[in-house]
Amino acid sequence: MLTIFLATYGVVFVAEIVGDKLLYTTGVLAARYSTAPIMIGMTLAFIIKMGVAVAVGEAISSLPRLFVTGLTAATFIGVAGAVWRKDDRRATQKQVSAPAAAVVSFAAILFSEWGDMGQITAVAMSTKYHAPLPVWGGAVCAMVSKGLLAASVGAGVRGWIQEHVPPRIVRYAGASALAVLGTSSVIETLIKGR
Repeated sequence: MLTIFLATYGVVFVAEIVGDKLLYTTGVLAARYSTAPIMIGMTLAFIIKMGVAVAVGEAISSLPRLFVTGLTAATFIGVAGAVWRKDDRRATQKQVSAPAAAVVSFAAILFSEWGDMGQITAVAMSTKYHAPLPVWGGAVCAMVSKGLLAASVGAGVRGWIQEHVPPRIVRYAGASALAVLGTSSVIETLIKGR
């Protein structure tokens, strides 16, 4: 069981760490909110997403690519809209409640990037080992590790930004970055043509 857990952790972490949008999403969230609520929301989303990956298996990767892309793009653009609507008085991290930050993080992670490399890898590991619990645990831990890494870097950036950049610029930059991520999901799918 431990071997399966560690193998899944390693494989999912490596599959996810290179060039994944989650790193950027988490970085943007961490530049705006404190790390603990982000990690709570993110962990709950990963628990659900990897549970679905293990339970549903290959069905995730066979969903229509345009549907998955549309859901991902809508999530990024929806979060961008929420960030954009914040007025300058609420632009600082201290005025955003921890539960609100956790909910935004949960939604941003849960509703984006279904059928990504981490989930497909978890599906493959589950199929190979026929041990859903250690595969699910290893996959969730790998995703949380990756998210913690991204959130830590984002938290460091957040401190510097709060001292040097006006809140209005932070709001515009965060909303723009999320809109770009949503748009890039659509463009990536159209280029791959699936």
